[in-house]
Amino acid sequence: MLMHKPTLVLVDDHPIIIEGLTKLLGKNSGFDIIASFTTGQELLTYIKNNHVDVILIDIILPDINGMILCKEIKRIAPDTIVIALSNHQERSAIAKILENGANGYILKNASIDEISNCINEAFSGKITFSKGVAEVISKSPIKTRWGFAKLTSRESEILKLVAQGLTASKIAEKLFLSKFTVDNHKKNLLQKLHAKNVAELISNATAQGLLGE
Repeated sequence: MLMHKPTLVLVDDHPIIIEGLTKLLGKNSGFDIIASFTTGQELLTYIKNNHVDVILIDIILPDINGMILCKEIKRIAPDTIVIALSNHQERSAIAKILENGANGYILKNASIDEISNCINEAFSGKITFSKGVAEVISKSPIKTRWGFAKLTSRESEILKLVAQGLTASKIAEKLFLSKFTVDNHKKNLLQKLHAKNVAELISNATAQGLLGE
């Protein structure tokens, strides 16, 4: 008797990423990509009526934080495998989503072969990590004054606009993002730069030379 291919659903607010993954993962005969969504709510509605083996979720979505989404997926469909697929490589983000029931964490810079291998590992019952994530979690946490403030290009862009005094709503409008997404980036910036508020964020960013042109 032939076993069915693992069914796979993709959740990312960037259609181009969904399109790329669908095309590349679709070439792998081991998976059956049955749906894709750009919001968490669409996914939750879908899984209430449809069984899915594996879901790849971005942790920054326009309507719901990926950490919360993972918890909701596990509440609705406890046996569904959830793997985070993200640009964020902070220990805290990795730890939090695993705490909420995720079966793995993959960085978006991973190769398609690596992503495929991780999905297969998770499907076989293991907690899986892409190479970049494995490196992050294998390192002992080193406490320095600033930590490792490696910003994505989007975070750098938002940081500079925050420093110019723009509100989250204005930044969202300027960058064609949702306010929710901008707020998430701001939270990540506060965390990365160990700041309690915007004033401290700008001060720490200035000290690290992150506001230069």
